[in-house]
Amino acid sequence: MSRSLQQTLSKVPEVTLGFWIIKILATTLGETGGDAVTMSMGLGYLLGTLIFAGVFVVAVVAQIRAKGFQPALYWFAIIASTTVGTTLADFSDRSLGIGYLGGTLLLSSLLVASLVVWHRALGSINVATVRTPRAETFYWLTIMFSQTLGTALGDWTADSARIGYAGGILIFTGLLAVLALAYFFTRANRTALFWFAFVLTRPLGAVVGDFLDKPLAHGGLDFSRYTATGLLLAAIVMLVALLPQRAASKAH
Repeated sequence: MSRSLQQTLSKVPEVTLGFWIIKILATTLGETGGDAVTMSMGLGYLLGTLIFAGVFVVAVVAQIRAKGFQPALYWFAIIASTTVGTTLADFSDRSLGIGYLGGTLLLSSLLVASLVVWHRALGSINVATVRTPRAETFYWLTIMFSQTLGTALGDWTADSARIGYAGGILIFTGLLAVLALAYFFTRANRTALFWFAFVLTRPLGAVVGDFLDKPLAHGGLDFSRYTATGLLLAAIVMLVALLPQRAASKAH
């Protein structure tokens, strides 16, 4: 690959329908996988967070050091971010006692601050510009905040707001449909639409994951967390291997 072409390609994938399908599966896996470690294995939220945070750091360092976009490595980092987001949100909401609403407000502030600082430092938060270690650092920090926020928001919607898992699925699917309509039929800012959609896929994954593994008496399907996690991981691996993916091109 020529140097000029490398400079126009980001280290993240082009945003396509396949991207969103894998992203939703990964966020759902984050919920079931995170709960499997903290609850089913009984390791607790703090230890689970420390474990997944370590995996996330390793994945991001490998992603930053990689030369060019590598689909398997990228999606491994996404899965790592969504699992640590699950356990970190649960630790903040439950162990620290700030509640789902408090966690949602805190993480919303951190997410907005991350995007603002990123934009002021580099001039753009468009994912197509993620081509340097500095941009990647902002990108992955923002993703971690968004994944953690999404978990807290999903739990607040399903539990505190008493909407339930099925209701939460309908709400977040509907909001994503509105963003899709805005993308296809308006001139709304594409970068803003991307980040709104990226954030909303996480609470969707959270409520879908809870719907899969929570007891029937609580409105779930009572699947084993290990089974659900294994099936989701298999689906992600298959899609990453089969769906064509390429690096996002720099906008000209």
